[in-house]
Amino acid sequence: MAKALLESTPRGLYCAQGDFYVDPWRPVDRAIITHAHADHARWGSKQYLAADTSAEVLRIRMGEKARLDFHPLRKPLTINGVSVTFYPAGHILGSAQVCIEKKGHRVVVSGDYKRQPDSTCLPFEPVKCDTFITESTFGLPIYRWLSSEAVFSGINQWWRANQAAGKASLLLAYSLGKAQRLLAGIDATIGPIYTHGAVEKLNAGYRAAGVTLPETVYVGELDVKETDFSQALIVAPPAAAGTPWARRLGKLSTAMASGWMQIRGTRRRRAMDRGFILSDHVDWHELMQTIGETEAENVWVTHGYCDVVVRHLQEQGLNAQTVATEFEGELLVESSEAQEQPT
Repeated sequence: MAKALLESTPRGLYCAQGDFYVDPWRPVDRAIITHAHADHARWGSKQYLAADTSAEVLRIRMGEKARLDFHPLRKPLTINGVSVTFYPAGHILGSAQVCIEKKGHRVVVSGDYKRQPDSTCLPFEPVKCDTFITESTFGLPIYRWLSSEAVFSGINQWWRANQAAGKASLLLAYSLGKAQRLLAGIDATIGPIYTHGAVEKLNAGYRAAGVTLPETVYVGELDVKETDFSQALIVAPPAAAGTPWARRLGKLSTAMASGWMQIRGTRRRRAMDRGFILSDHVDWHELMQTIGETEAENVWVTHGYCDVVVRHLQEQGLNAQTVATEFEGELLVESSEAQEQPT
């Protein structure tokens, strides 16, 4: 029944009855998009549909030429006899789960999602379904996130310590989602906040969508030689680390905010002074909690540690299987950001 409604194809997840794809990997005629990250919103399709909460950032990421249509959350839309409804996913601004339903059978494509509080996006809403398609980016029991408050407190302490040592604080984070979450969570009274161009461009989208962020200044607007960065926090994408752009900032302490920082040795390999464990994906406990809340009998697992998660779910009596993908979720350098030039 599930495969009759949704199937895995070389172009991505396809609903033949509705004649649409969800987060396709190749250009298609009709694409439904869960969120604006580049591994989910791929350029080249003829028509895109997404939740209206993603409009500002999706337009920035996809450009003026993309044909983008938007639909309100929780309001069913019928496409060729198939009902499609968007529900908040809690991953980044505008991220949504796609609920596909026909004749009482319901499949939910969750996209990427998180369960921790985040003032920059709507919280995840569990949706009961027959088949749940979930990521497993951090699908190992070793992954267990600290509270966001504890992470932000650590960043604030690091920033203050750098000020005392006369060092600029360069904080690396994905330009879409993570950077804005950090800006909304840190103590902006500590000092001035500067941004890389890739971050500032998306800050504008967040602000246009009504998200409150502290005042930030784009580094490209400054006379860098005349600017003292020693009291500042500078937020930039991971691709900026070690570049001529970063070296212009003077004496630095560099940190990264990512779920991967929980693995011992990752910070050392990336030549970071500090690593802050903050992810926009679920940890192991949250993953299992979410699957249970959906009450799904069938679970399709993609992105990450699929085999581990599938084996565990099968041992719990669920019908679980791996769904192949060309992308592996959150990377240390997001593909879209690796292509952006430091500005």
